[in-house]
Amino acid sequence: MQCKKISIQNFRNIRQAEVQFQPGVNILIGENAQGKTNLLESIYFSALTKSFRTPHETDVISFDEDFVRILLEFESNQRSETIQILFNKGKKKSVEYNHGKINRMNEIIGVFKIVLFSPEHLSLIKEGPGMRRNYLDIAISQLRPVYLSSFQRYNRILKQRNSLIKKVKENRKAVMETIEFWNEQLAKEAATITRYRSKYLERVREHVAFFFQEMTGENEIPEIRYNSSSKLKESDCFDFDKVKNSYLNLLSGNLEKELAAETTLYGIHRDDMDILLNGKFARLYASQGQQRSLALALKLAEGEIIREECGEYPVFLFDDVLSELDNQRKQYLVSKILGKQVILTTCEELDSFKEKDASVHFIHVKEGKFF
Repeated sequence: MQCKKISIQNFRNIRQAEVQFQPGVNILIGENAQGKTNLLESIYFSALTKSFRTPHETDVISFDEDFVRILLEFESNQRSETIQILFNKGKKKSVEYNHGKINRMNEIIGVFKIVLFSPEHLSLIKEGPGMRRNYLDIAISQLRPVYLSSFQRYNRILKQRNSLIKKVKENRKAVMETIEFWNEQLAKEAATITRYRSKYLERVREHVAFFFQEMTGENEIPEIRYNSSSKLKESDCFDFDKVKNSYLNLLSGNLEKELAAETTLYGIHRDDMDILLNGKFARLYASQGQQRSLALALKLAEGEIIREECGEYPVFLFDDVLSELDNQRKQYLVSKILGKQVILTTCEELDSFKEKDASVHFIHVKEGKFF
């Protein structure tokens, strides 16, 4: 997978730009607030049709402008392809793939595969479960369109069920008459998502253990487990019927508790990844350095699984990560990304790359312009 060129209009402070990328490491260098991260965000937006910085799409439109246009040219399995995204304020987003219109956004996700690593991801181990669920959802969605479809259905059903629960004081009879239907629908999608997440983590484990031990030289053994709110042990999370029935029992058996809380208390929106080091929870007992090594290993594992599935590496997007790492981890990361296409941002010259000019391309950034 190679990002060849991106053309941008009205994306944050990038009023108009055309940026070409080379195979290998592409370094966006410039002062803060010049547009480096904005360029990474536009590439991410092309791949996943959303931002990694804001849930509000209109936030990316340049001040005093009404539309955004992004045209990404890339190579996948030696084929030249394009993705174009255009949206105006107040109008539905338009996406074209190889000049043909895409009617559903999830049809484009996974066409151009990326792995983003930002400073926030260094907190993947110690932060709350929402960040770890997001890691899983993005990684799996790029590989399994059926997962994304199920995930979207789950969220719609969850919203409907929560809305129904909130009406119990107004009309308890109506709630009780329809709640089982929503339980069935929610449990079905939850079982599908649980199976995909569990299978993905089964593959992640081996890669994380390898990267962590190679990176640190330590004998500590990392372990990753899927922690399902279905109350099932991990080995049972692969069984669709067991997961579905477990959720049905939880939703039905705890209805009064949920009615009192006015929300759904059980489901994949409550799940987590348990990350351990030598049998102890890494978020509680691992050092900051160990936590960062584990987070880095998780992102590298994401790239390896994409390569196993697709036969080529994704494009790696690193947003000012090297400045956050100590020298040992920085050098390890550099050794792992050489030979892959990487687009990274930095505010300063990087000693790690100065002698590797054959595979490194510098792009200077100033006030939304690239040269």
